[in-house]
Amino acid sequence: MGYIKGEDRNQTFLFPESIDDYICEDNPVRIIDEYVDQLDMKELKFQKAICANIGRPSYNPKDLLKLYLYGYLNRIRSSRRLEHEATRNIEVIWLLKKMKPDFKTIADFRKDNKKALKTVFRQFVRLCDGWNLFGKELVAIDGTKIRACNSKRNNFSSKKLERHIQYIDEKIDTYLKELEIGDQMEASERKPNAEEIQQRIEELRNRKEKYEAYQDHLEKTDSNELSTTDPDSRLMCNNNNNVDVSYNVQATVDSKHKLVADFKVTCKPNDLGELDNMALRAQTVFGVQKLEVLADKGYYKAEDLKKCVDKHITPYVPKQTYSNGTGDKDFYTDQFCYDAEKRLYRCPAGKELYYTRNRITKAKGIIGYDYSNYEACQSCQFKERCTKSKKGRSIYRHVDQDFLDTIDLQTETNKEKYKLRQMIIEHVFGTIKRGWGAYYFLTKRKLSVSGEISLSFLAYNLRRAITILGAKEILNRLRETRELALAKAD
Repeated sequence: MGYIKGEDRNQTFLFPESIDDYICEDNPVRIIDEYVDQLDMKELKFQKAICANIGRPSYNPKDLLKLYLYGYLNRIRSSRRLEHEATRNIEVIWLLKKMKPDFKTIADFRKDNKKALKTVFRQFVRLCDGWNLFGKELVAIDGTKIRACNSKRNNFSSKKLERHIQYIDEKIDTYLKELEIGDQMEASERKPNAEEIQQRIEELRNRKEKYEAYQDHLEKTDSNELSTTDPDSRLMCNNNNNVDVSYNVQATVDSKHKLVADFKVTCKPNDLGELDNMALRAQTVFGVQKLEVLADKGYYKAEDLKKCVDKHITPYVPKQTYSNGTGDKDFYTDQFCYDAEKRLYRCPAGKELYYTRNRITKAKGIIGYDYSNYEACQSCQFKERCTKSKKGRSIYRHVDQDFLDTIDLQTETNKEKYKLRQMIIEHVFGTIKRGWGAYYFLTKRKLSVSGEISLSFLAYNLRRAITILGAKEILNRLRETRELALAKAD
C-alpha cells in the first residue's frame, strides 16, 4: 500500500482554482477582512484615508491595518517579516489580494498612525460591548513591564555618570603620566607612541564632555535618569528581579470574558498612583455608576483608595506588610495592635507604645503619627528580634489608617473574590508576552509604544471574541451590521 501523494506541480487545470477556495469559511482572516472593511478610516483619523489627486498612488490604510492585525494575531510583528509573509503566506496573499507592500511602507504605517491605532482598539471595545461581552461589574487592574528599545548601556543616572567621569579622569591622568615619564613597557608588548596616546586622550575628553552634557540635562530637567535611544523609557525592575529599560503598561480587564477594556502606558517603575486613574477610566468606558476593582498590593495608596470610594468604586486591594529590619515575622508591623480608645499600640511582647509626635511634610501637612516607648524597649528581652535601632522600636500610623483598616477588612472578607484577580488579568499578559512574543517593543517614544501595544490588545480581544462566540457567529454579526449600514445609506 503506497503513501498519500500530492498533485503534480506541473499539472494544469482546465479551470484555475480560486485563492478564495484555500480560505475556509471560519478562518479568522475573514473576520479581519470584514471588520476592517467596515471601519471609517477618515473618522478614525488614519493618514492617507483620502486618496491624493496627484503623485504616486498609496496603499489603502485598511489593507495595511489588516496586515498588522493578522501579524499580531500570528506572532509576527516585524515589518520585514510581514513583507516576507505577503509573498509566501496564502492567508496574507488572500487578505491583501496579492499586493506586496515593502517593509518601509509597512513600518511607516505604524509610525504615522499611532493615535489612530489606539482609536481602533477603543472602537473594538465598543463593538464587544454591543455584543454584551463585558460584565461591567468587576474588573482587575495590573501593570506589566515591557522592555523598551533602549539598552542599559544607553541609560544614565547621576551616579552612573559620576562613575564614568571619574574613570575617564583617572584614565587621562594615566596617559598623561605615560607621556611625561615615558614608561618602558615589557619587550613583548608594543608600546603606544605619543600620537596614539594623544588620540586616546582626545577620545576620552570627548566622551567626558558628552557625559557632562548628560549631567547638565538631568539637572535642568530635574530627572533621575536619561535614556539616549528612547528618551521616554526608564530603568525598571521586573517580576524576575531583572533590571531593564522598560515601560510600565497598565491594563484593565473585565471579569466576564477576560477582555481588555482599557490600557495606558506609563514611564513610572511602580503602580502607585494609577489605581484611581484606571478605575475611573473603566467607569467611563463602561458608562456605569458602580464598579468593583481588584488590584495587588502595589496599588495600596490611601489617596487613590479614597478617590475610588468617593466615586462609588469598591476596591479590593491587600495591604502592604512592612518588615522590622531584623526579618523576624513575629515582630512585623502588622503584629502590633492599635487601641483606639487609649490611642496606643501594644507590641507582641505586651508593651505599650505611646503617641510621641506628628509626621509632617511641607506639601501635605500631617501625614501620620509616630508611636514609641524607648524606655520599655531597653529592658525588653525581644529587642534584638524586634529592631536594630539602639533607641528602640517606633511604629508609624498613617493619618488615614482608620479608612485603610476598613479597606483591609473589606478585602479580607472578600478573599474568594480577590483570588479571581490573577485568573482575570495575568492570562492577558502571559498570552501577549510569552505566547505572542511581545515582551519587548519595536518602536520608540511613549506615543509610538502606545500605538504598538494597542495592536497587541486589539489582537487579544479579537482572539477572545472568536473563542467566545465562534468565527461564524462573528462573521454573521459583522455582515448584519454592514447590511444595516447599507440599508440606512439607501
